Amino acid sequence: MTDVHAVPQPGGAADDPVHLPRMQAGAQPQHLLITLLGDYWYGRREHLPSAALVRLLAEFGVTPVGARAALSRLARRGLLESSRVGRRTYYGLTERAAAVIADGARRIYSFGTGARSWSGQWTVAAFSIPEEQRDVRHALRSRLRWLGFAPLYDGVWMTPGDEAAAATAVLKELEIASATVMTAAIAPGSPLEGDPLAAWDLDGLRRRYQQFVAKYGPLLERIRAGEVGASEALVARTEVMNEWRNFPNLDPDLPPELLPRPWPRAEARRIFVEVYNGLGPLAQVRVRQVLAEHSAELAKLASFHTTSFTG
Repeated sequence: MTDVHAVPQPGGAADDPVHLPRMQAGAQPQHLLITLLGDYWYGRREHLPSAALVRLLAEFGVTPVGARAALSRLARRGLLESSRVGRRTYYGLTERAAAVIADGARRIYSFGTGARSWSGQWTVAAFSIPEEQRDVRHALRSRLRWLGFAPLYDGVWMTPGDEAAAATAVLKELEIASATVMTAAIAPGSPLEGDPLAAWDLDGLRRRYQQFVAKYGPLLERIRAGEVGASEALVARTEVMNEWRNFPNLDPDLPPELLPRPWPRAEARRIFVEVYNGLGPLAQVRVRQVLAEHSAELAKLASFHTTSFTG
């Protein structure tokens, strides 16, 4: 699975970003925990017992040692805040982490909802960052990719449509002066090697969408047939979210006139929405069952949201 960063909170100070854990192959405990809290504890200020969170991660094969290490690291990074009642430790999302999660959720849930209109203009971000500022360069590339840009050349990134204001804001936030943002149209007769579409691996992206459809189409049929239990629903719902959330970083939601036909994004989105929403009630049941082992009152507060979530 491709590594991605969630972006810092919009409007936050450049020197005080909130970075969510990178997604990695397999059950990465920090990322899993943030996903679960965002999915079933969003908007709640009550803290959950650490033992309950450890038990919840066990549903995904995370060991108690790995789960407790994840809690500690997330707290040190400012994503979780802790409290104590007697000898028991409790954790909850910080306000800023919750804001970043909400912003990311809106982007993920709305991705692929409709065709974009396009004037034929491209937004171009050109920059030069010295090697000793690798962290800044990595942050810029992550942020530009989140906005739908891709590299035509190493220091020349492009995206269709008007993203000039957003790209300029990122450059200012990261205090990058050796850069410029412009809008441009491709000149007739321009060499094929310079085609902006070469910045995206459309064949590879098509295969990923097709693989997503092939993997989760059968699961959708099982959901419709009532063949999925609560435990499986929790794990499968988190898995389908983790796979779908990669697509906004890989696919800039290109206008239809730029895409080869047929394009499988709409079918993949339909399956994601039906699987994610359809598993919500059963997954909520399982989360409440697990939390009830440690606090029956808090367990009743766990809830799920659907792709209509607006934050």
